[in-house]
Amino acid sequence: MTDASQLEYFIDEGLIHSVLRPIKSGKEASVHLCRANQRTTGVDLAALKLYHPLHRRDFRDESTYRDGEWNPDRRMAKAIEQRTRFGRQVKGMVWVDREWETMRSLHAGGVSVPRPIARTGDAVLMTYVGDEETPAPQLRSYRPADDGETAALFDQVLDAIVRMLHLNVVHADLSPFNLLVWQGVVTVIDLPQAVDPRKNQHAADLLHRDVARMCEWASRHGVPRDADRIAADLWTSWQLADLVPEDLRGLAL
Repeated sequence: MTDASQLEYFIDEGLIHSVLRPIKSGKEASVHLCRANQRTTGVDLAALKLYHPLHRRDFRDESTYRDGEWNPDRRMAKAIEQRTRFGRQVKGMVWVDREWETMRSLHAGGVSVPRPIARTGDAVLMTYVGDEETPAPQLRSYRPADDGETAALFDQVLDAIVRMLHLNVVHADLSPFNLLVWQGVVTVIDLPQAVDPRKNQHAADLLHRDVARMCEWASRHGVPRDADRIAADLWTSWQLADLVPEDLRGLAL
């Protein structure tokens, strides 16, 4: 489906009234601010993530992220390896499905992520973070007022990492680029590459990378944190099935 037909679908389904403006555009998708139908969505504003047509998507190597989660049949595997149109369609479907299902699971589990509202094969409608004039800034461009605010924001991110792990999800690409800050609250976005630590042999390394990136951010703002210790303690606690979010918030202190 084209972007125009995707928009028409959500309008025809009575989910949105109109598209107000684009919010951002990335390698795989663009995000648009929409005037939502409050009766059907429960919100006045919504964000519509439209994945680009297959020929425009910059697919990363999925082998690390999809390790252990699905085994395509011989035809699919060959198509993916040869990067045929069918192979790209399979990869595109998996990418969107993973974001939708992960967002649903995390939102239901109390993680600070947008609430998923509806989807098609190439688009996801979700709650919007920000107001009509200004979208929530990414953490990378947000300037904490002092060390205390930096520490508080970091603790929110750590809490989200802990809660995700408790729900058997590792973000796997967490950075200040995919964290939003609005009215003191951090929201996690961009989840198509998320992995299941029960199945993915790379999950511990991906968790460490997520934690390290956030510790680097905190250190740049004057609040040093020990990424190796935090990631190791998180992983060990998860392995021992003793992961209680409230008990681990002090790891960053």
